[in-house]
Amino acid sequence: MAALTPLNREVDKGLPKTAEQEVRVLFASLLPGDVTPYHSHRFPVTVYMLEGACTLEMDDQDPVVIGSGQVYVEPAGINMTGSNAGDVPARMDLFYVCEPGAPFADPAHKS
Repeated sequence: MAALTPLNREVDKGLPKTAEQEVRVLFASLLPGDVTPYHSHRFPVTVYMLEGACTLEMDDQDPVVIGSGQVYVEPAGINMTGSNAGDVPARMDLFYVCEPGAPFADPAHKS
């Protein structure tokens, strides 16, 4: 039997409450110096870092650095940007549940 190793457990109230939900798994890569657009997510997004590190800068919060092998759940409804300040690619898997057809991210505007 396969041995299971929990990487993260977290209770969240931001998941969709519609009759149907869509489960998405994405791969993302940020090259050294890359910065994502300023954005927010409608639903929590779980980030699992495979290689390198990603820095998340979220409104009204201290920056969060997610390193290789670490898990972080990006909260819904918070404006943020991600970047790779390192010298190797930041490679990550992203997991989330959303309403069917919902966009991955919504553009945000700095006030």
